[in-house]
Amino acid sequence: MKRLFQLVAIMLFAGAVQATPIDTYEFQNEANRERGVKLAAELRCPQCQNQNLHDSNSPIAKDMRIQVYEMVEQGKSNDEIVRYFTDRYGDFVRYKPAFDPRTYVLWLGPVAFLLVGGLALFAFVRKQRQQTSGAVEVSAADEAKLAELLNQDKKA
Repeated sequence: MKRLFQLVAIMLFAGAVQATPIDTYEFQNEANRERGVKLAAELRCPQCQNQNLHDSNSPIAKDMRIQVYEMVEQGKSNDEIVRYFTDRYGDFVRYKPAFDPRTYVLWLGPVAFLLVGGLALFAFVRKQRQQTSGAVEVSAADEAKLAELLNQDKKA
C-alpha cells in the first residue's frame, strides 16, 4: 500500500514539472540586456497569441528572441526593432499598438462604447424618473371597484 501511495505521488508531481530550456544571451553591457528583456516582454508571440516573447516556449518566439538579441547588439534603436517585427508580423505582434489611423478603432472604440452606454443609461434613468414622478389619478369608478375588491377579500 505504501508503495502504491509513493507511485501515485510521483505520478502527480511528475505532471507538474516541466523542464524548459532557458535562453541565455551574453549582452555587451547591462543596458543592452535590459533593453533586450524589455523588448521581448513588449512583443507578442505570433504562435501563442497570449504570451510575450519572453514567456513563450514556441520555436518562433525563440527565433524572435534571438533576433531581438542580435539587433540590440548591433545597436539598433527600440523603434527600429519594433518596426522590423511589425513589418514582418503585423501590428498584432505589439501588445501596445501605435496610435495611428489604422488603430483608431482599437484605441478609441472602448471610449466610444463607454460614452454610448453612459448616454443610454442616462436616458433610461431619466425616462424612468419622469414616468414615476407623475401623480396617478384614480377615478371614482376605479375607487369603488377597488373598495369592492377589498371588501370581498375581507368577507372570504
